[in-house]
Amino acid sequence: MTIDNRLLTCAFIFSLLFINACAVNPATGRPDLVMMSESTEIKKGKDLHEKILKSMPIYQDEALAKYVNDIGQKVAKNSHRPNIKYFFTIIDAPDINAFALPGGYIYINRGLLAYLDSEAQLAAVLAHEVAHVTARHVIRQDTAKKGTSILTIASVISTGSGILGDVTNMLGTAAVKGYGREMELEADGFGAEYLVNSGYDPHAMVETIGVLKDHEKFSRYRAKTEGKKIRSYHGVFSTHPRNDIRLKEVIAKAGTLPDNQINLNNKDQYRKHTEGLVFGINYDAKVKERPLEKGRYLHKKLGFSLLYPDEWEVHNMRQTIIAKPKDKTAEISLMVARVKSKQLPSDYLRSVLPNQKLTRSEDFSQFGLIGHTAIAYKDENKPGKRVAVIFQGSRAYLLAGTVIQAQEGVDYDKLFLKSIRSFRPERVQPKKRKSKTIHYVKANDKTTIEALAKHIKLGVYTEQHLRLINGLYPRKKVKAGEWIKIVK
Repeated sequence: MTIDNRLLTCAFIFSLLFINACAVNPATGRPDLVMMSESTEIKKGKDLHEKILKSMPIYQDEALAKYVNDIGQKVAKNSHRPNIKYFFTIIDAPDINAFALPGGYIYINRGLLAYLDSEAQLAAVLAHEVAHVTARHVIRQDTAKKGTSILTIASVISTGSGILGDVTNMLGTAAVKGYGREMELEADGFGAEYLVNSGYDPHAMVETIGVLKDHEKFSRYRAKTEGKKIRSYHGVFSTHPRNDIRLKEVIAKAGTLPDNQINLNNKDQYRKHTEGLVFGINYDAKVKERPLEKGRYLHKKLGFSLLYPDEWEVHNMRQTIIAKPKDKTAEISLMVARVKSKQLPSDYLRSVLPNQKLTRSEDFSQFGLIGHTAIAYKDENKPGKRVAVIFQGSRAYLLAGTVIQAQEGVDYDKLFLKSIRSFRPERVQPKKRKSKTIHYVKANDKTTIEALAKHIKLGVYTEQHLRLINGLYPRKKVKAGEWIKIVK
């Protein structure tokens, strides 16, 4: 083959690749430079969905699941991609969140359902997530970032950490954290259009954002009071101000329903299907225990596991867990303590080893946790210890690997690091308590949130929680004759 022919062949192949990549976006109608076909997108979403079903708890309420699916299918049918199959799943988590994966897989947390007030608001959330699928936002970002988004989801889910209260941290990707302001606005605009096409008032999108902004405002107050990091719903709901002009503009473009067509709200239907919804931690849910590989030690009470070297014996003492080989030539110890808020792992490690020199010091992160490791020396003329601290919530796990009598041919530091790097959180069965559930009562002229809060126990912030789930935050009054949510 001549050079000219080879050039023509290369040009032909390149043109085929370019044609395949430069597809017309089904929602925007504009060309998209994407490196994934629709069939591959759907397969990718299916693979990720199967991993999610294995790693996340699914809320067990068939009637509610069918209701959410029916609303989602109605919205999806009136979207720009009605030809693909959609799946709507309720994640059994108290966090306020919803997210979408490629190919039509939509998820909404049980926790978010408690704060919505109508079917129209539920449809707004689902329409927003459907719009991420129709506009191929995950695929577009994946292409822009050379594969980081989807691959990150796959790699993180495959770790199987699946902590109930740490879903958003576990899926630290665009699918959960949002796609940037422009894509989120685009999703709102298309979502509002799907609402109109389905017979819902597009203003439900604004109402929903208002509800979530109230919750975020309370979360900021609580985080500041408790010295913790705020966590909120992803994307547009966490970045828009309440009176965002651009948001109102994109929703207004969706149009309005004709005067002779009823704006669906269906508060009664929503109330019927969310009566008895679990609020907060679901203590009645059964946690599936996954099989552990040989040598992995599981602490069910604290919810963590780590891998010890083959044939090592583990002794769980009152304050320390110690693992040793039978010949007792080395050991790995683990202690647990409380960590102060906003303290870095490196600072913590130095504070508990004040008279020791740390070398080969480095930060690390794994399975949604952060930590710091180093070699610690009391005496530079004697061998040091491999030490590490790992933060899990408010707990600090301090690990130390010590060589007692070195054996020839054993790389002890490599062995210690393997155990440290294997430390991961595990889902554990919640303590035996009774789950709290949502119920509806009709207010009279004497009903007040303040009075209800005295009889309902939701911790320090009972009144704030009652106001938030009823759309009355921060100081709105209850109106006689209206249905309000209580928790018992």
